[in-house]
Amino acid sequence: MTGRDVISREEIRALTEARLTFGARGRAPDTRATLDFALDHAQARAAVLAGLDEAALSAALGRSGLAHRTVTSLAGTRETFIRRPDLGRRLSGEAEAALADAGPADVALVLGDGLSATAVMLNGVAFVATLAGRLAAEGLSVGPVILAHQARVALGDGIARAMGAETVVVALGERPGLSASDSLGVYITHRPLAETPDSARNCISNIRDAGMGVEAASDQACRLILAMRRTGQSGVALSQSLAAGARLAAPDDQA
Repeated sequence: MTGRDVISREEIRALTEARLTFGARGRAPDTRATLDFALDHAQARAAVLAGLDEAALSAALGRSGLAHRTVTSLAGTRETFIRRPDLGRRLSGEAEAALADAGPADVALVLGDGLSATAVMLNGVAFVATLAGRLAAEGLSVGPVILAHQARVALGDGIARAMGAETVVVALGERPGLSASDSLGVYITHRPLAETPDSARNCISNIRDAGMGVEAASDQACRLILAMRRTGQSGVALSQSLAAGARLAAPDDQA
């Protein structure tokens, strides 16, 4: 290897947000690494414990021309949400009844806090507003955006059924790591049932400034929704159908 081929530590660090260490190490990390770890850990904890700023989200949705409704899962409080994931997946009967007049809609759009309200506050409205515009251009209705407190992914299944929506898009904060506390994840499910498995969902993750942009994520989500409506499938089944279609459409090497 020549001197021109050597990659500097700074160049390596620029390639990833992962925590890296170089050179000989003593019994403990140096002060800078310790402080960086403490900051990242604090930001991750704050993201998990934070709640949605409903007033700010409501105002932002209004500026985008989107109506909204608000629901809370059976978890009720943040402490319960963290300790009881099962309750974060379920709506109360009262919440379901309150959504009965919010549909019918072709696609239900849900903004939930998940494990990082920070991610939702930064990119949630921009994503649903952009996606709503793309769906409208395809002739699909979306109904009011549902702001969901103490929400896990599967909460969207009950929301979709209550609204009479064939497809549901749940955008919520992903579990923060020690390098990204602002990552938005999107989970799309077609014809959700009471016990829909995660294998029946399609996911678009890492939507944030340092990851996938809102425009690209909205384009991908719209394409998935159209494919779901065309095939009647989502999740692994959809991926397999699309892969099989691509193989059938590929030119014959023997021709």
